Amino acid sequence: MLEAQNTRGRRRIMVGVVTSDKRSKTRTVVIPRLVKHPKYGKYIRRSTTCHVHDENNESHIGDTVEIVESRPLSKTKFWRLSTIIKKALSASPSVKEIAQPV
Repeated sequence: MLEAQNTRGRRRIMVGVVTSDKRSKTRTVVIPRLVKHPKYGKYIRRSTTCHVHDENNESHIGDTVEIVESRPLSKTKFWRLSTIIKKALSASPSVKEIAQPV
């Protein structure tokens, strides 16, 4: 059994920022990267969006997270949440909360 685990290969690990936490057990994570333009040589910002499985709904918008590649969990989910590297600062109050009379 141990030999089978060793032959599975290394799973990819990425670090990104949570941009959406509206779905249950699913987070949208953006992974930024820099790509050198083939002709002009200038570095361009590109990003990859991944749907990540968060079993315990631990992460929220703005958190920096580490994700690990996994088997397909749905049509678009191929990643699992590994760890939360940095929690986001507390969210500022929304316009509705400010406008409500006391």
